[in-house]
Amino acid sequence: MSVFLEAKDVVKSFDGVEILKGIGVSVSQGDVVAILGPSGSGKTTFLRCLNFLERADSGTLTFDGITYDLHNATKKEITAVRKKTAFVFQNYNLFLNKTVLENVTQGLIYGSKMNRHDAIAIAKNVLQRVGMSDKLDSYPSQLSGGQQQRVAIARGLANSPEIIYFDEPTSALDPELIGEVLQVMRQLAEDGMTMLVVTHEMEFARNVSSKVIFMDGGSIIESGPSKEFFAAPKMERSRDFIRTILASRE
Repeated sequence: MSVFLEAKDVVKSFDGVEILKGIGVSVSQGDVVAILGPSGSGKTTFLRCLNFLERADSGTLTFDGITYDLHNATKKEITAVRKKTAFVFQNYNLFLNKTVLENVTQGLIYGSKMNRHDAIAIAKNVLQRVGMSDKLDSYPSQLSGGQQQRVAIARGLANSPEIIYFDEPTSALDPELIGEVLQVMRQLAEDGMTMLVVTHEMEFARNVSSKVIFMDGGSIIESGPSKEFFAAPKMERSRDFIRTILASRE
């Protein structure tokens, strides 16, 4: 399977502290890459740099055969990348004064200049995919956290992205709501959607992702096929992390 997204030598510092130390990732179409690691290891920063939500200090991104400078990319180049990607945030980032349907159609109508009729048809379709067809006229304040996150996923799907970035999509949810979001993500994986997922959900990483990247201290400590990583992690730091996370779930 050919590589269609590759990041190399990504470096990022905040206030003189190096958060990313020249790391990278290679993603093939249909891959689900779980990015694991302790808090503060640079996982979210890495994800944000790949979508230009943060400007890396240096590094390159090759996407769909085009290579971009992660520090010096132009606005036009950034727009070109973002048209092919979606980003699902920890805290949903929905418009609180818009209905579920409006939250999904806004980007299509105002960002993609789509006519309202077509935007509504697409929005209804993606909301059905995430099990939110019965909440079209509801406002975010009337929804559970899991429902809000499913709307956020639908909003990402509406633009037919080639890859979706998930930044700890279940971390803000009550435990009983996590499953409904993971089920949507599992279905997306089965449908062949390419995803990079920062997560602490070990069962999702073990059973749904195809590849794991384990980060600590701004470096990639270990990476490889998910089944191999969980069956026999090569690095002691990886083994410690898995034991700690699984013990905290018991």
